[in-house]
Amino acid sequence: MTGSRKPRVAVVFGGRSSEHAVSCATAGSVLAAIDRERYDVVPIGIARDGRWVLESGDPDALRITGPEALPSVDGNRAAVALARVERGTDLVVSDAGRPPETLGEVDVVFPVLHGPWGEDGTIQGMLEMAGVRYVGAGVLASAVSMDKSYMKVVLAAAGLPVMPGTTVTAREWDADPDAVRERLAGLGYPLFVKPARGGSSIGISKAHHDDELAGCLATAFEHDPKALVEVSAEGAREIECGVLGTLDGGAETSVPAEITVTGEHEFYDFAAKYLPEEATVLDVPADLPADRADELRALSVRAFEAVGGEGLARVDFFVLPDGRAVVNEINTMPGFTPLSMYPRMWAATGLDYPALVDRLLELALARGTGLR
Repeated sequence: MTGSRKPRVAVVFGGRSSEHAVSCATAGSVLAAIDRERYDVVPIGIARDGRWVLESGDPDALRITGPEALPSVDGNRAAVALARVERGTDLVVSDAGRPPETLGEVDVVFPVLHGPWGEDGTIQGMLEMAGVRYVGAGVLASAVSMDKSYMKVVLAAAGLPVMPGTTVTAREWDADPDAVRERLAGLGYPLFVKPARGGSSIGISKAHHDDELAGCLATAFEHDPKALVEVSAEGAREIECGVLGTLDGGAETSVPAEITVTGEHEFYDFAAKYLPEEATVLDVPADLPADRADELRALSVRAFEAVGGEGLARVDFFVLPDGRAVVNEINTMPGFTPLSMYPRMWAATGLDYPALVDRLLELALARGTGLR
């Protein structure tokens, strides 16, 4: 940042993954919350085909209002690129029939991208190469946390409890489905089948018995050629906890919250998460004894540190009927929609939405790029 101008924040959203609409909705909330008195904001959309464009940034146009009313980036807008220059990194806009226009230096990127090609370390690596600060986890933490199969390996190696499971690739299934069935039978039904590198419960289904396995794998393979198959945590409570970095390199946690799914939803699927008037009860904070809440908060920091997290993360737990707490997953770029648990947990902890966004930007601006 040069002179006395306000720091310029590029909010990047959309992307090529199946979570494109969720990313747009998250961006709408972030764009509405950023303090324009403190920051100069530039909305950058990534279209489904990968084109980077200068978006309008209208929060109302980025809301999810129904199952068929999902927001999307308009790929026909003026193209945007990051250009490395002597003093830093500039934003360059190119529109058909007009000479390229330089918008000026970018001080920090807020990548509210979910899923592959965004949350998985790819854009983080690009920003590191460009020398641009950014909000959230670095390359390794993003990649490990996005791939649930490797996330489980890392968490287990750190001594954290995880649900039993295994991975199945589309190639394995096509080559020898009987061998896969035999391997999975050892886990015991019911089983959850999910894309290994997905999110927002997209592509997840529950196989109650062997006859449903093929259909569940086919659903997961529509989104990822690698599926994670896990034992179902029957009768478990679903508890989440927010982690937020501190300027001294540490981390603090929010109060835990609980998700209870009712009605026709057997689990916390996409509709229950994001569509209005769905039958989901969110208890913030969760009704937990103080010692159990403290245990989950401590486990959240351990999970955050195990993957090398930075900035923010949401850690999801199953509290099993026998009282054991198991880490389900860690999400390095949790949703920021009005229904999202991460900002709600921090609001209940005393940090409201605008203050949370401001804190994340402060953390990013204080952190350099490169090895650290």
